[in-house]
Amino acid sequence: MFKILVIEDDKDLCRSMCSYLNISGYDAVGALDAKAAYENMYSTVFDLIISDIMLPDTDGFEIAKSIRSTDAEMPIIFVTARDDFFSKQRGFLTGIDDYIVKPVDLQELVLRIGAVLRRSKIAASRKLVIGEFSMNMDERTAKLGATEIPLTAREFNLLYKLLSYPGKTFTRSQLMDEFWDSSTTSGPRTVDVYMAKLRERLSECENFEIVTVHGLGYKAVLK
Repeated sequence: MFKILVIEDDKDLCRSMCSYLNISGYDAVGALDAKAAYENMYSTVFDLIISDIMLPDTDGFEIAKSIRSTDAEMPIIFVTARDDFFSKQRGFLTGIDDYIVKPVDLQELVLRIGAVLRRSKIAASRKLVIGEFSMNMDERTAKLGATEIPLTAREFNLLYKLLSYPGKTFTRSQLMDEFWDSSTTSGPRTVDVYMAKLRERLSECENFEIVTVHGLGYKAVLK
C-alpha cells in the first residue's frame, strides 16, 4: 500500500483528503505545518508528498526544495489556492510533479496521484514502453517496434528523462545541470540542438512528441 503525506494547514480539508485517500486504497496521514511534516518524514518512508504552498511556518516551495536536496525521485504534488503562472512556474522549477488548484476535486486528485505514481514506477524500473516505442536503460537501447533507433548517450539520457515524466516540463538549465559536465562552456541553448536531433530521429514515432514550453524548456506529451 502506497504511503502518502498530506501537508495542509486547513484541518478540515486535511482530514477530508486523508479520509478519501484512505478509502481509495492509500495509506494517508496528515500534517498541519512543516514541523509536523518533517517529523513524519523522519519517522516514515512515504511514496508521495502532497503539499499546500501557503503554510503557517514555511511554504511549500521550501518543503519541496528540502525534499529534492535529499531525494531526486520523490513524487510531489502541490494542492493550492494559488492559480498564478509564477507560482506554477516556481513549483515546477523546484521539482514538483504536478500542480492542482483548489477547490480540490478528490476524485481528480486520486487520478493525478495514480498517474504520478505510475511515472515514478516507470523511472525506477529502468524500462519504458509507450505504444510501439520502448527504451531499456540497462541495455541503453531505444526501439520503435523491432527497429533500433541510434542515439548518443546524451540523447538517450535526455529522452529517457522526458519520457519518464510525461507532461512534466524540464527547463533547459535543469537538463544542462543533469546531463552536461559542470565545466562545459556550452550554454542552455545547446539543449535546443539536442531536442531538434531527437525530433528528427523520432519523426516516425506517433506515440508521443517532444513539446517546447515557451519561456521554460521541454516536455514529452503522450498521444
